[in-house]
Amino acid sequence: MVKVLFVCLGNICRSPVAEGVFKDLIQKHGLEDKIDCDSAGTMGWHAGQAPDHRAIKSALNHGIALIHKGREITTADLDDFDHIVVMDEKNFKDVHALYYKVKQIPPPAEKLFLMRDYDPNVKGVFEVPDPYYGSEKDFEEVFQIVERSGKELLGHLIEKYKLVKEKEL
Repeated sequence: MVKVLFVCLGNICRSPVAEGVFKDLIQKHGLEDKIDCDSAGTMGWHAGQAPDHRAIKSALNHGIALIHKGREITTADLDDFDHIVVMDEKNFKDVHALYYKVKQIPPPAEKLFLMRDYDPNVKGVFEVPDPYYGSEKDFEEVFQIVERSGKELLGHLIEKYKLVKEKEL
């Protein structure tokens, strides 16, 4: 089973949306027995809390229910997940530092990377913007970014691990 962890700062906006979108894509492709995902935050401020109500609303507008409860990334996650997908450079640096502290080596590029590395609409280093202090429009933008990036990431994982899709879209 390939395991993917999506990470943002507080685990109530971007990463739970990415998790929900990715779980939906996994299910639509019939890959539930081959790929799993979760999400976490680099800070534990919102541990145990539901996602932001605007994230929930945006996802529901697309038929996706967010049921995740916020949690902080743990050192066990570094081993438990094959890929750690972060939303921005600050969180990338924080996860990189945690990995280095625990493993005494930098994480491989295939292990830790930015979500928008798989965004077909951009080239170079781009972040998923944090919509927390924004509007519902900002949450919709995040949904669109993680959906198109998630599709590309899933395609990459299918090819990398030579996974057979049970369903074709």
